[in-house]
Amino acid sequence: MKRYFVTGLLIWVPLGITLWVISTLVGALDSLLLLLPDGNRPRDWIGVHIPGLGVVLVVAILLLTGLLTANILGQRMVRFWEEILNRIPVVKSIYGSVKQVSDTVLSDSGNAFRKALLVRFPHGDAWTVAFLTGTPAPELACQLDGEHVSVYVPTTPNPTSGYFMVVKKSATIELDMSVDEALKYVISMGVVAPGSKANGDAPCKQLSPNLPG
Repeated sequence: MKRYFVTGLLIWVPLGITLWVISTLVGALDSLLLLLPDGNRPRDWIGVHIPGLGVVLVVAILLLTGLLTANILGQRMVRFWEEILNRIPVVKSIYGSVKQVSDTVLSDSGNAFRKALLVRFPHGDAWTVAFLTGTPAPELACQLDGEHVSVYVPTTPNPTSGYFMVVKKSATIELDMSVDEALKYVISMGVVAPGSKANGDAPCKQLSPNLPG
């Protein structure tokens, strides 16, 4: 009975959590429709509430915004809007910081989360998965000897919180796995091993035999 019960949990728990996350996300996006003026909401036109219209609205706005700002005129409008925001004292700091992070993480030309690394953390005898985020700022690099890199060490099972560290490049091991595989590995607390089904019997590949001790 215990084995059957656990097997049932393994089937329903992931499905239930998935449905709960999707339902919460759809509900949050549908709540944006309440910002529309009375009489102009989809429920006023149709007569009934249709779940998911908020998702369609957000996707349409994002696509339309991307389409309008992809040309020279749209880019000039964005720069003009950013100049206005940068003149507002408090908004300037918040908007500038968020934009730098979003440009780095979401841009195809950025270096953030492009590689999965193995670094020593939280002490010299332990290892953890980290993600390359770039190179240290000049103010930091000039204080350090040798080549260093900036890495982000996510926490488990919530990778949105973690630690930012500057470490020697020679003290890192570049892993032969994609960023998505590494994130799944971290979120699953090491249970879901990357490529474990495809090449579970493959010999271990030594990626950095000359790593300093």
